[in-house]
Amino acid sequence: MKEMSKKLIDKINDLATPVKIMHVCGSHEHTIMENGIRSLLPEEVEIIAGPGCPVCVVPSREIDEALELIDKGVTITTFGDMLRVPGSERSLADAKAEGGDVRVVYGINKAIEIAEKVDNDVAFISAGFETTAPTTAAELLSTPPENFSVLSCHRMIPPAIDFLINSGETTLNALIQPGHVCTIIGTKPFEYFSTDYGIPQAVAGFNPLDILMSVYMILRQIHNETPKIENEYKRAVKEEGNVIATDMIDQVFDVTSREWRGFPKIPNSILEVKKEFADFNAREKYDIEVQDVNEAPKGCICGPILRGLARPEDCKLFRKACNPLHPIGACMVSKEGTCNIAHRYSRG
Repeated sequence: MKEMSKKLIDKINDLATPVKIMHVCGSHEHTIMENGIRSLLPEEVEIIAGPGCPVCVVPSREIDEALELIDKGVTITTFGDMLRVPGSERSLADAKAEGGDVRVVYGINKAIEIAEKVDNDVAFISAGFETTAPTTAAELLSTPPENFSVLSCHRMIPPAIDFLINSGETTLNALIQPGHVCTIIGTKPFEYFSTDYGIPQAVAGFNPLDILMSVYMILRQIHNETPKIENEYKRAVKEEGNVIATDMIDQVFDVTSREWRGFPKIPNSILEVKKEFADFNAREKYDIEVQDVNEAPKGCICGPILRGLARPEDCKLFRKACNPLHPIGACMVSKEGTCNIAHRYSRG
């Protein structure tokens, strides 16, 4: 592996040119930071992190919706990373400490098991990108118990990238696409970033060689003036993706628009439960209504970090008031969050 890495780094150095490559995957950021990949690359080749953490991009509004369900007496089930994501005034962990019934589960199937065993209403916060949406869809298609519902916080990656490209804020020149998302939706939804915008792309797996190979592929495209999407992760990703999984998503979800944490409303970026499944949509079932809220706690720059405009080290709170034991912003909460990863692996 060391010899292969050296060969790839030599090839990258041979083709090095000023480029800003964005990835949108917490697992990619983890691999990059844990293995010091940025330090191995030429200075002119920059890799920046975008909105790749599914927990981090859940906005305060949706945490407040879950808190309203708790106030209505509903049992909330969720992934552990969601507990400390800040709402407008408190988190799920705060609600649990105050006596709310909040339970950590490892998947929607475990949430349904709880619903089958208790008399109370149970709601599952179904966060995640296209990778986890099929599991939510599959369970709703299997007709869960009447006392079960989901609060859909599923989001789609391509519209977020499109927003960043057209916002004019983020001067990205190339993209490393997330391998796990592409296992579901394939490579086609990303093609137009190359054909319409001339952006080189590579779909990457999750080990250091995958990342280095993707950087080399991108630099080779720049050198040859042939922007396209190349599939480095062929061992898992097909051009068409997982047709069965995408069909289930289409059956259960409508595509709609809503804000992300650190972003305004992104058009056509949200997967919301269709009307046919309204009995299992917590927003419809309990008539949830929350007000617009101020996203960022004072001093937190989670928004710019999620948009690729800043690094955690640029934040005055980083490693001081904000740390994994006391996270102020969402990017420090999840192990996929850019700030959390930087806290574990960066120097200083």
